[in-house]
Parts: sequence; C-alpha cells; structure tokens
Amino acid sequence: MRPSQSLPVCRPFTQPYDRAELLADGLMHIAGISLAVAGLILLTSITSKLPEFQSTSVWIYAIGLVVMFGISGAYNLWPVCSTKLVLRRFDHSMIYLFIAATYTPFIAQAEPSTSTQAMLAAVWVVAGVGVILKLLFPGRLERLGILLCVALGWSGLLAYDAVFSPLPASTVGLIVGGGILYSGGIIFHLWDRLRFQNAVWHAFVISAAVFQFIAVFNSVSVAASTGG
Repeated sequence: MRPSQSLPVCRPFTQPYDRAELLADGLMHIAGISLAVAGLILLTSITSKLPEFQSTSVWIYAIGLVVMFGISGAYNLWPVCSTKLVLRRFDHSMIYLFIAATYTPFIAQAEPSTSTQAMLAAVWVVAGVGVILKLLFPGRLERLGILLCVALGWSGLLAYDAVFSPLPASTVGLIVGGGILYSGGIIFHLWDRLRFQNAVWHAFVISAAVFQFIAVFNSVSVAASTGG
C-alpha cells in the first residue's frame, strides 16, 4: 500500500505516490521527452526529400510524439489539484491522437487506394471519438476507453496487405513489438497497488515508442532515399 503521508487521493482521477515513485516516474518522463525531441529533429531533417503528403505525415507523427510525452509529464508530475484533473483529460486524449499519428506515415507511404484512404480516415475518426470520450467523460467509461485504445492500436491488422505487407519484415517486427509492449504495459497501468506502478507503465510506453520510432525512421529513410 502507499504510505499514509502521500498526497491526498482524488479518485478516480489520480493516485497518491511517494517521493521515490515520483522521482522514478519523473526520470522516465525526462528520458521520454528527451528521446522524443531528438527523434523529431532526426526525422524532420530528412522530410525535405519526401513528397509533400509524406513529409506532412512525418511531421504529424514527430510532433505527436513530443506532445504525448510532454503532456504526460505535465499531468503525472503536477501536484494534486483541479489543474491536474484537467491535464488528465488531455493526457488520456493524447493517447488516441498519437496512435493515429503513428499510423499516418506508414499509410502515407502505401500505394494510394480506397483501402488506404479508408484506413487513414478510420484511425483519425476513432481517435476523435476517443478524445471526445476522455474530454467529456473524465474518470468514467474507463474500460470502454481502454478497449477502444487497444482496438485502435491493433486496427492496422485490418489493412495489413495494403499498408504493411510491402514493408521489410524487420520493420513490421518493430511495429508489432511496439504494439505488444504497449498492450502488455496496460497491466501495470491498471495495477494500482504495485509500488512504482506508474514508472513501470511509462517504461513500457517509452520502450514501445522507441521500437515504433525505429520502424518509422527506417521506413521514412528508405522513402527519402528513393524520393518517395
């Protein structure tokens, strides 16, 4: 159990953490934000060699990566108060947007077709539903929100042939590996009684983001070298 001197709990929005847990989670977020910024700089340095739509898709992904870790850090490290509850809405909303942003550069590089266009529209529409759910119903419909998030994350299986089958097996492996890490980390996200639960959850998130960043970078690098 958490120490009695911890910050007051504000269920169902926040959990109290002791100083060691806050420090561990803070270090996770510093690492995540630092890697995200470095990734943005690295990725966007080669966007000039891509067609406009592909270049835009990379910017969407890279900015989404930085914003996700930035908002997460602000929410998780903010003192318990009304502002923290507002930040929680944006933190949880950003998860849906980032999943859609991660799909976008892969779809942008796929052969244009009805199925790829439908996939792009679908992931952003579902992400929008998730955002509405988290902004308008904070702390409610939590199970539905998690199921929607997982479904969105694995929805790429429905468009595997059109979007992912042309990619190298190593790139697909990184994408799937990241998905497994994200999904497995949910166990720790829900395991409130485990000490350092939040830091462990965010370690899974960072690891998954690194896997999928490498996949995006590999894919973008190949497209840039061939002019899209």
